Amino acid sequence: MKQLPCIGWGLLILACACAVRERSVREPADAQTPESAPVATATAPAITPVTYPETRRIDHVDVLHGVKVADPYRWLENLDSQETTEWVAAQNKVTFGFLEAIKGRDLIKQRLTRLWDFEKYGLPEKEGGRYFFTRNSGLQNQSVLYVAESLDAEPRELLDPNALSKDGTIALSRVAISEDGNLLAYGLSSAGSDWVEFKVRDVATGKDLPDHLKWVKFSGAAWTRDNKGFFYSRYDEPKDGNPLETVNYFQKLFYHQIGTPQSADRLIYHRPDQKEWTFYPVVTEDGRYVIIHVSAGTDPKNLVFYKDLSAPDAPVVELIKEFTARLDFVGNDGPVFWFNTDLNAPRGRIIAIDTRQPARENWKELVPQSEDTLQEVSVVGNHFIASYLHDASTRVRVFDLAGRHVRDVKLPGLGTASGFGGKRDDPETFYLFTSFNYPPTVFRYNVAEDKTTVFRQPKVDFDPGAYEVKQVFYTSKDGTRVPMFITHKKGLLLDGNNPVYLYGYGGFNISLSPFFSVTNLVWMEMGGVFAMPNLRGGGEYGKAWHEAGRLRNKQNVFDDFLAAGEWLIANKYTNSKRLAIGGGSNGGLLVGAVMTQRPDLFGAALPAVGVMDMLRFHKFTIGWDWKDDYGDPDKPDDFKVLYAYSPLHRIRPGTCYPPTLITTADHDDRVVPSHSFKFAAALQAAQSCNNPVLIRIETRAGHGAGKPTTKIIEEAADRWAFLARVFGMCVECRLPG
Repeated sequence: MKQLPCIGWGLLILACACAVRERSVREPADAQTPESAPVATATAPAITPVTYPETRRIDHVDVLHGVKVADPYRWLENLDSQETTEWVAAQNKVTFGFLEAIKGRDLIKQRLTRLWDFEKYGLPEKEGGRYFFTRNSGLQNQSVLYVAESLDAEPRELLDPNALSKDGTIALSRVAISEDGNLLAYGLSSAGSDWVEFKVRDVATGKDLPDHLKWVKFSGAAWTRDNKGFFYSRYDEPKDGNPLETVNYFQKLFYHQIGTPQSADRLIYHRPDQKEWTFYPVVTEDGRYVIIHVSAGTDPKNLVFYKDLSAPDAPVVELIKEFTARLDFVGNDGPVFWFNTDLNAPRGRIIAIDTRQPARENWKELVPQSEDTLQEVSVVGNHFIASYLHDASTRVRVFDLAGRHVRDVKLPGLGTASGFGGKRDDPETFYLFTSFNYPPTVFRYNVAEDKTTVFRQPKVDFDPGAYEVKQVFYTSKDGTRVPMFITHKKGLLLDGNNPVYLYGYGGFNISLSPFFSVTNLVWMEMGGVFAMPNLRGGGEYGKAWHEAGRLRNKQNVFDDFLAAGEWLIANKYTNSKRLAIGGGSNGGLLVGAVMTQRPDLFGAALPAVGVMDMLRFHKFTIGWDWKDDYGDPDKPDDFKVLYAYSPLHRIRPGTCYPPTLITTADHDDRVVPSHSFKFAAALQAAQSCNNPVLIRIETRAGHGAGKPTTKIIEEAADRWAFLARVFGMCVECRLPG
């Protein structure tokens, strides 16, 4: 799968991080069932007004396209200054003082910890006859990489990231195995940073070779079939400023030969005239070509170049020279390349391009567009295995290499299936299936026999029948029909008084589909309802759905989310005092936008690592990459749109905003924490009522990927404790002690 070099990848991780977590349910020991236990007191207990740390204001004003824009907290962008460090410490003191005083907080954390403690497996990858997969025994901060000589052999530990740091903040973020299965190229990230350092390990001995590559970001490793080295992309070493803040331009594609220093790596391709281009390499299964996906921002449109590896001096050939469509390389039959594309097919199709006759009129359609949205395609067992989304749930279809439909893969139910990797002549593949009430289970699928068996299934004390999962459709402001998943414990009384957590994203062509989450399970045990709408801006219904929620159409995303909240209230799930909203990164922007547009509609807001300053997002790290979805603040017309909804700039003094818990991390180099810092300072200054406005700043953590289990549990406990406090929920009445 092509890696997304963008904000969206991070948020996909945030959205689905808990999908690989565990689940178990035990009823309270007393005679009162959770359905009959009180959800809350009649009125939430009064909250003592919070005294916030004083935040210095400065008289800084930018004139942007003739508009004076005040930025009184610009100094908070200096993340390394003593004043910012002291401000962070002061804010955390207030926030944790509030959280630690919440009755039931410890019980929530204990329950989360207990339910989290079960085995979790990653999908196996087969190379050189060996099987590689990750396993987490339960509460390990990071999953451990194992290798087995066969499926029946006892696996042995190959790499344990937990041994690399005491606090579990060094994460295994990239894995690439040589074709003979003897060498492992792996990437490590520290404290949640997007920066990755590559090392190489001998699989037989478990010892590292001298190879050490730095300044890698948004890149995998693509081994050549002779097992002598791999292609990867990196940036130049930052010369000035903090590498966690410095803008990233001019990525370069290199080849690294095993046993040589990084300084000897061979430059394969770069474009000094295109500072925003990024390169993602894939070596074809036959070893003949390296395919180079070229992106320029987060727009799915990409270029495709290739280099013939059979001729050492062969040039890089520009096969697709214009950013007109998305073309994801699937595989090849010699010089014929297969692609999954949305060219003239907004919901996706499979085409073949013969590189000997590359003109567009010679391109051949193999699998035409269907009513569902084509997500991923692999070639296994001499068949195309194609994953589709049907109303945001997975359907998997098998086609022969001529494009004829053979069968659909029978899945366990409504949910999300991912994986299906392998090689063209492999008889089998593996996939993971999960849903809101279905813990992530790894299945083995025999393509020729159409036979599915369970490979690894979590052993959890959980009754999926105790929970209700439904999908509803509601109407947005402009009449668009939008789907929404709703899940909760059975027996829920629709009296308009239930606490609801409404989660959303809506951007970067990223689709939200059903996922399993221990965090959400505990929320439902507390009597809560989890709701997740599939907002425009995502990819659930293909290119048109994405286009309808980006650039000048971004307000549609907010309108879809607002309409979801209004539907939940109108259908007696909740009321405006008990409706909480949450989301991270682009979803944090979503929360910030709607809470400043309609503060009356929500009872609590939980924006995480959000993009809050829409006029300066492009000035830090990879932020420029998001202009494809948001627009360019340096362009007058885009500025007007961005300024109209920018959460930081829509805050109005004298307004009563809902209780708010902002979360961010000091090592987030995707969405730099100054977004959240400035938003929190402005919101605290503007708040006109006693509703608390708090910011929780995690240390030695980043945007979300690779976050240690302990930190995930602690943050989740604080999130639910905050809602329990402001909603007046009785935690002890619901959770077993």
